[in-house]
Amino acid sequence: MAKYPRIREQHIAVFGESGSGKTVLVSSFFGPTQEGSYQNDLWDLLADDTGQGSRLYKNYLRMRDRAAAPIATRFESTTYYFSVRLKGGDNDAGKKRPFDVLRLAWHDYPGDWFELEPSSSEEYNRRTDSFRSLLRSDVAILLVDGQKLLEYRGEEERYLKSLMFNFRHGLQRLKDDLLKDGPIIEFPRVWILALSKADLFPDWNVDTFRDLVILTAAEDLEHLRSTVAELIDTPEALSIGEDFMLLSSAKFELKSDGAQALDIDLTQRIGLDLILPVASILPLERRVQWHGKFDIPLKVLDSLADGAELLAVGIAGGKFAPIEKLLAMMPNAGRVAKARTILAAAVELTGPKLKEMNEQARAQHDYLRATLTQFKRDLEQGISSKVIRNPK
Repeated sequence: MAKYPRIREQHIAVFGESGSGKTVLVSSFFGPTQEGSYQNDLWDLLADDTGQGSRLYKNYLRMRDRAAAPIATRFESTTYYFSVRLKGGDNDAGKKRPFDVLRLAWHDYPGDWFELEPSSSEEYNRRTDSFRSLLRSDVAILLVDGQKLLEYRGEEERYLKSLMFNFRHGLQRLKDDLLKDGPIIEFPRVWILALSKADLFPDWNVDTFRDLVILTAAEDLEHLRSTVAELIDTPEALSIGEDFMLLSSAKFELKSDGAQALDIDLTQRIGLDLILPVASILPLERRVQWHGKFDIPLKVLDSLADGAELLAVGIAGGKFAPIEKLLAMMPNAGRVAKARTILAAAVELTGPKLKEMNEQARAQHDYLRATLTQFKRDLEQGISSKVIRNPK
């Protein structure tokens, strides 16, 4: 058994052009959890790097108290590490759980790097290295800037085509170096198109956003998918153009010239509470869906939602140690079959039964199962509220 604290790590990659709101998003994701009035009965959220945490919280406080948005970062590739520290480590359930901390690695990739050519071989190498660092992500979020959609009202096609082209072209520039060892096994397999600054469209739901993208840029989205498919092993296990999401850090009231905020209401957020469920639960669900449709090699399955079996046992309930031991002893075919059974049991847990298990876990002070079932409930609620849309 590993020493405390035992850690399970999940990765997401966030892509967005300059000004699309990436810094505001990550600041608003972290900031509210640091307020003195914030309460969570299951876990605490900490920034692993104290300096990063202080900067993000300062960004949040400047928005909350001074209506001042963070200064945009340019040409900086940053990875933020956040730790969801589960409570109840000293009780019986806590001692038996396989991990105490769910760490989220949030990879923020500079939008300028997709829009501008590298100025030197050193910068090119830095871009390639930075891109490689986010390959552990199971989920990528591609931001569509709501402000630009407004500016291109009636001509949204021009903006969306330009956005897809820039990302596709940026990947093509890196293609040869990324493929020097052959097709990539570990790579973001679920790409969510997310409307940032969704507060600018108060009458929209995620279906409205999806319909606009499909109507005006379906071919460009397919070209992006084809470009990504050329990079990876088993391109069947790839979702681009199927997952959509609304994101808003706050409701911004702007001056008449639109250049500066008069007020920022940070209580009116959209979609940020789904970041942790998207990073932890969505890859698990997609792995079950794809396993049922495609003949996916074991090496790809192991890279897709790795550690998913333990997350699944945490959701559905069960003893972790026997599962770990059993999977380790099984030959590949048997391990895949057993893992699929475990994952399917967790994925199929929905609705009233999921609510019942969440309430039971809370009553038993099983903080891991309570947290994971709550994440699954949050994702379920996000779908029913039309904040996020996933393929059936």
